[in-house]
Amino acid sequence: MAHIIVCGNEKGGSGKSTTSMHVATALARAGHGVAALDLDLRQRSFARYIENRIAYAGRSGHTLPAPVVHELPEIADSEPGPGESVQDLQLSRVIAAMEAEADFLVIDCPGSHTYLSHGAHSLADTLITPLNDSFVDFDLLARIDAETGKVKGPSIYSEMVWGARQLRAKAGLDPIDWIVLRNRMGSQQMHNKRKVGTALSELARRIGFRVAPGFSERVIFRELFPRGLTLLDLRDVGAEGRLSLSNIAARQELRDLMAALELPGFRVDF
Repeated sequence: MAHIIVCGNEKGGSGKSTTSMHVATALARAGHGVAALDLDLRQRSFARYIENRIAYAGRSGHTLPAPVVHELPEIADSEPGPGESVQDLQLSRVIAAMEAEADFLVIDCPGSHTYLSHGAHSLADTLITPLNDSFVDFDLLARIDAETGKVKGPSIYSEMVWGARQLRAKAGLDPIDWIVLRNRMGSQQMHNKRKVGTALSELARRIGFRVAPGFSERVIFRELFPRGLTLLDLRDVGAEGRLSLSNIAARQELRDLMAALELPGFRVDF
């Protein structure tokens, strides 16, 4: 069976689509078959990123390995059986189609709670939750005591992931490997960074996720999107000799991220 990677976070602007694209492309460049699904049906940032990549490759003549985008199928209202919904059938059928052709499925979820997103979380072998490194975004995972900074309890999103884990356990599936990425860690405000790190470590022990380094805030990510490129493509498009120190550091962040995911059959060699 294919390994399902879900990128989920119920807050926008955390870097889900950038993370999804770089993970999917790293796998594709390593020779794995990768299928992609964007469940943010309104913005479609992940799907558009891949469309931009295919269009750029066609214009430039470069060979750029890419994930194959799948869309939710049309389901007639009369098709679902007792206890099923149209969305249940849409998700199960698109996953079956993706698994038929790929080693890895990468699913990007919207920055809000939806029925489809909830269903995708229950299918995840690996769940990646990018989190901006601040207590504003930490609220996604847990409630914090304003006076002591101590974790009071899990948030609605953490409880949803717990529910997804229970569904997998009932189905006899392996537990979700949940990784929280610390994105956009700045060099300033070191005291606040330490406090966020301490709170994350405490919460990780309580509700069962791993903390991994993510991506810093960098201009390069905004520049790559229109052409559908990732940090791994710069050599192929002739930009290797013009890499700045920031770009080189960003590539190392991607190496660290891919190593932290510990995906089956994947070896970091870039």
